[in-house]
Amino acid sequence: MPAVSAAILPGAEPFLHDGRPEGVLVLHGFSGNPHSMRPVADALADAGWSVSLPLLPGHGTVMEDMVPTRWDDWSAAAEDAYQHLAARCDAVALVGLSMGGSLACWLAERHPEIRGLALVNPLVQPPPASVVTTVRQLVDSGTEIVPGIGSDIAKEGGVEVTYEGSPLRAVLSLFAGVQEVAAGLGKISCPVLLLSSRQDHVVDPASGDRLVAEVGGPVERVWLERSYHVATLDHDADEVVARTCELVHSVLHGDADR
Repeated sequence: MPAVSAAILPGAEPFLHDGRPEGVLVLHGFSGNPHSMRPVADALADAGWSVSLPLLPGHGTVMEDMVPTRWDDWSAAAEDAYQHLAARCDAVALVGLSMGGSLACWLAERHPEIRGLALVNPLVQPPPASVVTTVRQLVDSGTEIVPGIGSDIAKEGGVEVTYEGSPLRAVLSLFAGVQEVAAGLGKISCPVLLLSSRQDHVVDPASGDRLVAEVGGPVERVWLERSYHVATLDHDADEVVARTCELVHSVLHGDADR
């Protein structure tokens, strides 16, 4: 686990709730932290499910902690959180926002026992080669950090607790991880709920198009008309929460009724 040099930001703390013997792993996005996903995690906990919302390596403290982290760190942390939840639960569903959606897909590709996915504006479409080249050129020229991608929220006054910048070497690692995820989408056979914002200034909705086209299991796509990327904190937050809870209930309720 990469070193941490500062305290966790207020509101960015990981969340763990012991409930039913069926659980939900909730994953936040790149440069964000559990703050963006707490409305969903809280609702799932209130509904009685066991919930794990980890803080991914390098996130939720200071940006300097994120600079050395890579996809291998975030995916390993997601795998570890899944294993801990699965060890004490009879069945598990996953929820993810942005890179959290990428990680949720990555896990589902490796664990066919996962019951279902609820994905909010997930990144599963690798960026064009020209974008990767541009980022590499910036790094080669000595640029390590660019302005951040957080708080893409349409709601007036909506603020996401996040970093103000994006470390470019970490961005390149994310792009490489997403390529791996995209190549394995056909392995996902569980039900998928895809929540897509019509206007998203961080992840192109074409990423959702690819997921719909290539995932091996059934996909329900719901368009969010009033929200930007961080829809969990935006105008459509109530619908995101409600739809996610419905998906979780539909894929886990059979076990809960035993």
